[in-house]
Amino acid sequence: MRYDLIIFDNDGVLVDSEPISNRHLAAYLTELGHPTSYEDSIRDYMGSAMHRIHDLVLERTGRRLPDDFDDVFHARVFAAFERELKPVPGAGGVLEKLAADGVAFCVASSGSHERIRVGHRATGLDRWFDERRVFSSQDVGRGKPAPDLFLYAAERMGVAPGRCLVVEDSPLGVQAAVAAGMDVYGFTAMTPAEKLAQANQLFSSMGELADLLV
Repeated sequence: MRYDLIIFDNDGVLVDSEPISNRHLAAYLTELGHPTSYEDSIRDYMGSAMHRIHDLVLERTGRRLPDDFDDVFHARVFAAFERELKPVPGAGGVLEKLAADGVAFCVASSGSHERIRVGHRATGLDRWFDERRVFSSQDVGRGKPAPDLFLYAAERMGVAPGRCLVVEDSPLGVQAAVAAGMDVYGFTAMTPAEKLAQANQLFSSMGELADLLV
């Protein structure tokens, strides 16, 4: 293993949450008078921290989202997670292999700590991630594509950036990893490969990732 730390994005990489959350985000924005399709949501907001949604809507429309937007959105999404959320196929096997091989790993997500925890409990992935291995954009001033979150995770885990590998499925996340001076593997299950072209490697299934990590 040529890396001392594997940093996983969460949504779309460990938990199959992007279809659920973007479906609800598109519906809620449309309900508030900002017509948004599922495809629009994937294109504009996938991999974003919540502040990016507020910023883009304000920039495009001149109107602010309601003060309770985050709370209402999260309540809807978390309820859907409890009913529907599954782990990304093969994610548990990759984590099990890394643990068996003694390779450190953590999660660094644009989502809130609560969102990460709800998703991990619903999918059973919480067994792999105690509080010391969970990092959120809430922990830093700027979310992806800024490198702050990945650099913070590496610092807390005690690993130099150049010894880290990031596993990402969004263009914003890949940009953040590159800016942090880390290698990054791009997961193309939901994102067209050309949008992750900055990644060092591309893969389309967790089985491929397991082979790449040998």
